[in-house]
Amino acid sequence: MQARARQALVAVLLGLAAALFFTSTYVLNRAIANAGGHWAWSASLRYLLTLPMLALVLSVQRGHAPVWRALRAHPLAWLAWSGIGFGLFCVCLTWAAAYAPAWLVAGTFQLTVIAGMLLGPLLYRGRRARLPRAALALGAVIVAGVALMQGAHFGGHLDRDAWFALAAVAASAVLYPLGNRAILLHLERSGEPLDATQRVFGMTLASQPFFWLVAAGAWQVAGPPPMTQVLLAGGVALFTGTIATILFFRATGMVRNDPAALGAVEAMQAAELLFSSALGVVLLGEPAPHGVAVLGAVLVVAGIVGLGWLVGRGPAIDAPDAEAVATDRGA
Repeated sequence: MQARARQALVAVLLGLAAALFFTSTYVLNRAIANAGGHWAWSASLRYLLTLPMLALVLSVQRGHAPVWRALRAHPLAWLAWSGIGFGLFCVCLTWAAAYAPAWLVAGTFQLTVIAGMLLGPLLYRGRRARLPRAALALGAVIVAGVALMQGAHFGGHLDRDAWFALAAVAASAVLYPLGNRAILLHLERSGEPLDATQRVFGMTLASQPFFWLVAAGAWQVAGPPPMTQVLLAGGVALFTGTIATILFFRATGMVRNDPAALGAVEAMQAAELLFSSALGVVLLGEPAPHGVAVLGAVLVVAGIVGLGWLVGRGPAIDAPDAEAVATDRGA
């Protein structure tokens, strides 16, 4: 039990580190939008440039072969879930950056805190289909803090573009954990043991057709991307598409049989709001949070600390026994 608790805490810390690198998405995408770069180029370049970076990582680790075997064995599953978890997710998030500031995009994306947990009954059977109530309650605290921070920034009023951006980011907050959890479940059923880096590379490779189509559309609408946009998109590919995604997938893979711990790892993304607020002030000249926004930030931090404490006590739900695992594989 203690070993499992320590593993869960390590996973939470990896999730927090991933949140720091994920923050570059909001800041760099907003910088690109402010410079007039087209959102479709930002979305496609992120994963087109991530692929060779991940290929280099796997070349060092000599881990390409298992990925190719998994893709050849089940191409449709990889294409579908990668298109959802990477493709549609990235398009929604990048499009929103063209119409909303970094803090709004980062804040709204924290809906993934509860979206990931709510997906459990849709994806799993048996014990893992149960909603982890304590973790869900703390996730609701984080979402309440996010709402306060957003309300303070907007003064309680959202214009049309902000509402569209909010809807796009809300969709991305569901698509990302859906794709991640579905691939984990697929690998569990197929018995293909891919590590975090291999899973990220596999999903990035399987999403390439989607992003080449997006790039073709961007070329028709806006022409070739400026070099500044390519460089900034390269930064997103390195920090988010490579480093952050590997850390996050590693963390979720460590605790995939514990819904409370898995929800806690996903909840660490709430720290992105704090990181993006700080970087927005320093790099983008956005106003610092004050008044009610500070209260919202306190709630976000309290929710993160509470989830870490919950995981540190030990898994709230035991790992599935042999019968439950067999049922899940045969679903």
